[in-house]
Amino acid sequence: MQKDAAASTGIRYIAPASAEALVAGILGQYGVPEPDVATTAHCLVRADLRGVDTHGITRMPGYLERLDLGLIDPAPQLEPERVAPAVARLDGKNGLGFVVASRAVDEALAIAEESGVGLVGVVNSTHFGMAANYLLQAAERGYASLIFTNASPAMPPWGGRAALIGTSPFGAGFPAGAGGVPFILDMSPAVAARGKIRRALREGRSIPEGWALDENGRPTTDPEAALRGVVMPMGGPKGSGLSMLMDILCGVFTGAAFAGEVGDQYKVFDRPQWVGHFMLAIRPDLFLAREAISARMDAFVDRMKANPLADGFDEVMIAGEPEARLEAQRLREGIPYRAADLLPLVQRYAATGRPLPDGFEGLA
Repeated sequence: MQKDAAASTGIRYIAPASAEALVAGILGQYGVPEPDVATTAHCLVRADLRGVDTHGITRMPGYLERLDLGLIDPAPQLEPERVAPAVARLDGKNGLGFVVASRAVDEALAIAEESGVGLVGVVNSTHFGMAANYLLQAAERGYASLIFTNASPAMPPWGGRAALIGTSPFGAGFPAGAGGVPFILDMSPAVAARGKIRRALREGRSIPEGWALDENGRPTTDPEAALRGVVMPMGGPKGSGLSMLMDILCGVFTGAAFAGEVGDQYKVFDRPQWVGHFMLAIRPDLFLAREAISARMDAFVDRMKANPLADGFDEVMIAGEPEARLEAQRLREGIPYRAADLLPLVQRYAATGRPLPDGFEGLA
């Protein structure tokens, strides 16, 4: 969509720096330390840059409500504890999940630099947004990673009908070779994440068949009914099994909430969320020199792209490449937001009495 056409449909193109400034101005009113404000704003805006707008700045009202209620600590003291030579435990102390997860990955990377691999188990965290943020945090420093989190009940185990397991992402990353982008696999085990259903509800659209069941266990295309019911695992028992694995590693294994205990960001306001994360960083030169690994990764990507194309496809792309291309485009052109989605955030910012960042004028 061209920008002039977009303007007539209520779309604003916002520079990433302006979007981060909006987030920072709001969070600063909650006593969030400046480095943590920057981390949170970066994670939210990067999700929008990569087209994962279900986890971008328009999701902020849910975090702000929990801050208002005292369910998120705006300034936790995060102190990883080594429990084995290559393993640490981190109590997130109900801090912002972006901050907790970023700190955990930093610790995992530091351990991996010493030991080859570094594992950090996290308890008492909150929703951490787009898993790709932390995969990129590792890959851009030259490390492979597995990034897992559990989540509030949204799916039934295969064969069930009541929400019990989360749409917990399976995240895996590997640094790029000399000529490409990192391999970034950030995959929900659900047919569709609940964020997409919430977006459909906001925009007054139905959802495709097969995404969800209503509260009575019947298939539905009504997003409101879907949010009262459950989303469906992709691939039936395969998606269900992946979500169970995330809950075991992030909840059962670490000591965090599990099997229905994680609090829903949008529904449970009488206690913290108690989310668990599992962060594994791997130094890629454990078996071969970094230069050799880089060359082999380039060869791997070349072989993928040389595969004969199926009907309807123009090229083969590796995981994370479409998002990287979109990020490059939006860094140049700005991020498209619906004005209606921005309004609650602009109103929050305007209450500070400060001038709005560029691009948000006229929305308060």
